[in-house]
Amino acid sequence: MNILMVLTSHDQMGDTGHKTGFWLEEFTAPYYVFKDAGANITLASPKGGQPPVDPNSEGEDALTETTRRFQKDAHAKESLASTKKLEDVNMVDFDAIFYPGGHGPLWDLANDQKSVDLIKSAYEQDKVIGAVCHAPAVFRDVEIKPGQNLVGGRNVTGFSNSEEETVGLTNIVPFLVEDMLKEKTGSYTCGDDFTPHIVVDGKLITGQNPPSSEGTAKAVLQALQEA
Repeated sequence: MNILMVLTSHDQMGDTGHKTGFWLEEFTAPYYVFKDAGANITLASPKGGQPPVDPNSEGEDALTETTRRFQKDAHAKESLASTKKLEDVNMVDFDAIFYPGGHGPLWDLANDQKSVDLIKSAYEQDKVIGAVCHAPAVFRDVEIKPGQNLVGGRNVTGFSNSEEETVGLTNIVPFLVEDMLKEKTGSYTCGDDFTPHIVVDGKLITGQNPPSSEGTAKAVLQALQEA
């Protein structure tokens, strides 16, 4: 199994002066689900190199078993520090593509043509596509045919409007993930705020929030095993 994990390169929360990036646990939980299943993992980002970690996700209250495991894992840290550039990866080499969240993807990956092309290629090659929390934002510009978005008519989830309100960023983010998925005619559902909610629609697998990251990755693995 070859899995491509795509991380944001964006580190600014709009013009607030606050830092953002990817949410550490949404990377580490899936990373270890995949690694422990024996998958070959390739990490990529728009700019390559070390992607920015949202500092809030490194706070004591955000740490989890997998983030602590990562902090002691020299190989994983080295892999993260040297992500490939998106332009240097080809979907033909992978069985699945997975996007961890954090607010960063709203600014860069949602608009990144290479990312759009990779997801479209994954769809056309019948590969597994996964995204958690804010990362379903990456589907915004993915048209599988003129006028039809990848999520159109499909069951999806992602960070909910009420969760965005709870973290106080509704008026800072460039768009709301829930609103965008509905606008692209996705059949959006969510669970209670900050509780696990994973939606599987064939080979499109989405998770709502950080607590959904491990379950989303496990669903990706299951889809790979059934493929």
